[in-house]
Amino acid sequence: MPSLAVLVLAAGQGTRMRSHLPKVLHELAGWPLLQHVLHAVAPLNPERIVIVVGHKAELVEAALDSADIVWVKQPEQKGTGHAVLCALPALEGFEGDLLILNGDTPLVESETLRTFIGHHRREERGLSVLSMTMDPPTGYGRVVRDAAGGLLEVVEEKDADSRTQKITEVNSGMYCVSTQHISQWLGQVTNDNAQGEYYLPDIIPMAVAAGVGAAYHHKDSLSLAGVNNRMQLSRLEKVFRDRKVEQLMASGVTFIDPDSCWLAPDVEVGQDTVIFPHVLLGVGVSIGEGCRVGPFCEISRSRLGEGSVVRAFCHLDGATSMGPNEIGPYARLRVGSHLAPKAKVGNFCELKKAIIGEGSKVNHLSYVGDTVMGANVNVGAGTITCNYDGVNKHKTTIGDGVFIGSGTQLVAPVTLADGVVIGAGSAITKSVAADSLALTRAPQRVVPSWSTHKKKPA
Repeated sequence: MPSLAVLVLAAGQGTRMRSHLPKVLHELAGWPLLQHVLHAVAPLNPERIVIVVGHKAELVEAALDSADIVWVKQPEQKGTGHAVLCALPALEGFEGDLLILNGDTPLVESETLRTFIGHHRREERGLSVLSMTMDPPTGYGRVVRDAAGGLLEVVEEKDADSRTQKITEVNSGMYCVSTQHISQWLGQVTNDNAQGEYYLPDIIPMAVAAGVGAAYHHKDSLSLAGVNNRMQLSRLEKVFRDRKVEQLMASGVTFIDPDSCWLAPDVEVGQDTVIFPHVLLGVGVSIGEGCRVGPFCEISRSRLGEGSVVRAFCHLDGATSMGPNEIGPYARLRVGSHLAPKAKVGNFCELKKAIIGEGSKVNHLSYVGDTVMGANVNVGAGTITCNYDGVNKHKTTIGDGVFIGSGTQLVAPVTLADGVVIGAGSAITKSVAADSLALTRAPQRVVPSWSTHKKKPA
């Protein structure tokens, strides 16, 4: 089996995106376009991955930094042929097949690429083009075949005559080419065209003349489609979402209203989980079996264990629910929030770097931050851990079986040992020993007959 290298062309600015951001860094389902392409490439186990960057190259490299990637700069964007020429030094010493892709094709799939490479190798081609049907074919190079169906050439739209422009089979911009030929062919490419650029498709007639060129048609054009503007990006995101939802539903997940939900590529959801309308599941989300995620929730970088229930209007980012747990409605769990089994966080509560022990409850209108809480703790409504002194964050430690009355302020650093009871309305500034009652409550003052002393309106 010949070796495989992958070359991704990602140097373009993407002027039709109307953005200061390089096109390949625009996101589809939470991942940059380029990351989708690299995700499809990874299962092919290429010997080398080379990416050609140009416009704001430093942003692209920083966003997708990896030791497995060789970055090549194309100082001037003079066309796809010129981009490949810039990359050839990074391929020095490599002998095998070179898979050339564009960095703006987010729906391309590993199996499609594997099949394409297989065709190329079985028929011992020097150059293979992956084609698709687009109607209308606007913006794509047209694939021109002879009477027998063999490949003749690819003509860019701006250079095509009226008859050629009507062809609906187009070039996807994906190639598989033998490295023993490509240097020689690229050396013969000129920029004598409407754009004044060096087109990579200009090597196709050379491969055809040598009897080693072919085009392979792929029936799913959406999987090969590129992104040139924000409307195309939106359409492909919808396609991606629909496919991801269908995959999960086929595995036993219920979506009450699939069209209203949004999912990142790496989302995992277990059987018999129910996802309600208008839910956003971002990057790094894992949901176990038998969970329920209520409407209008946003979850990212979080794990929900089996049987977890997230009620409406919750926001989870970097949180862990071991399951079964109950969260919300209207709860916010920030980075470092961790719920042990049977713990509960109720309505209008916020957690940050807080470990909530087994069976403990933070039910209403509370903020718990930088806290380690034991088992079977009851946190009364309106409780606040005062963890920030204006300069530093401080830790609150709460033992097992603690009862905290409503309206309490725990001024960190502070420790409540096992079995402590805090009276409602207290401001606790010192640690409390086990099984003690602590309260800081000003004496109640009553002024009799107050209503008779009220000033009357003028």
